[in-house]
Amino acid sequence: MIQIQRLEGFYWVARMGGYTRAVRAFPYPITQPGIYQQVKRLTEEVGVELFTRVGKDRMALTPAGRELYAFVAPFLEGLPHVARSLKTGERGGTLRIHASNLVLRHLLPPWLGRLRGARPDIQVRLFESAAPELARLRLGETDLLVDHLPELPHDVESREVGRVKGFIVLPRSHARARSRTVNLKQLEAEPFIGYGSDHHLLDLQLRALALHDVHPRQVHSADSAESILAFVAAGLGFSLVPSFQPEGPRAAGVVAWPLTRPRAEFPIHAVWLKSRQPAPLVAAAMSLAPVFER
Repeated sequence: MIQIQRLEGFYWVARMGGYTRAVRAFPYPITQPGIYQQVKRLTEEVGVELFTRVGKDRMALTPAGRELYAFVAPFLEGLPHVARSLKTGERGGTLRIHASNLVLRHLLPPWLGRLRGARPDIQVRLFESAAPELARLRLGETDLLVDHLPELPHDVESREVGRVKGFIVLPRSHARARSRTVNLKQLEAEPFIGYGSDHHLLDLQLRALALHDVHPRQVHSADSAESILAFVAAGLGFSLVPSFQPEGPRAAGVVAWPLTRPRAEFPIHAVWLKSRQPAPLVAAAMSLAPVFER
């Protein structure tokens, strides 16, 4: 079995291009004969020359030496970083986050900007999901969910990181656009624009309408809040949409009123699997999560 010390001697001679310079660069005290013996024994073990002399104290790698160096260098150069991360608990890597379209567009950008500034060693992969991906979380296929969950399961940890409110939206050209309040019952005969692919959000919309005894006769579908607002701005109908903005969604050609009866507010939670100690990447992200105040 090849000893690490022999690979270490080989690495420094290859990196510095000679034995004298390798002695000066070595991370601990060692003599030139000591390094020479490490390389000599490694050469005997692999059975092929690793260096060729090109000057008084200049050594060049042979083709076999270049192949070995390409394998050894990343390992030895990465060891100090691994040792530091084990000591401090700050381990880099890839953090996988599944979130709804609304969260991806409005909540996550400033949050992830803070994370990138504090921990550039953490890479983030974002995935849009139409509904909370609890199955993926339990299977280990994602690390963090950020979404509205009607119920929080017992096997997860969570923290509220935001809250969205429901708003009635009408075209700015609508006859009631300048009214202080809007009665949903007065809009029942008009087309309603609902979520098409996200059945969870469409169900919330229709339940809110039903509480006002409103049952739309015609429903158009759109795949996102932005698409719904574009349809409304075009005069194709009215809708109910969630927004992080206290005054409601800001879109050209659209006016908004808060849905006050019932008061429609939905908490947004960051959710991760329950464990004795949170995964380091999740803990790093949550340390910079938005602080939501009711």
